[in-house]
Amino acid sequence: MRILLVEDDAVLRDMMLRSLADAGHRVDVASTVEDAEHFWRVQAFDAVLLDLNLPLSDKPHSGLGSGLRVLRGARARGDRTPVIVLTARGRLEERIAGLDAGADDYLG
Repeated sequence: MRILLVEDDAVLRDMMLRSLADAGHRVDVASTVEDAEHFWRVQAFDAVLLDLNLPLSDKPHSGLGSGLRVLRGARARGDRTPVIVLTARGRLEERIAGLDAGADDYLG
């Protein structure tokens, strides 16, 4: 299975990458909104694991972006790749927003 892992926290990202690779999955990693949008446009994935709080780009002081922007863009293009949102944001309103944006599941 080919998975896009979108996570900016290096420790969490490395742990998840190692676990997924050990399970036999091919994993591409993005740590910014810009990288995630690029990867998702140029490569087909079987699943996407998506964090919400992401920097916009690798440039210093690029600002904070949202994985929901990435998700909404993919859904607007007609991409139906299964998406699981993995985030520390767990309030009901945030879960609803994630599912409304097109997430298949939301773990917060």
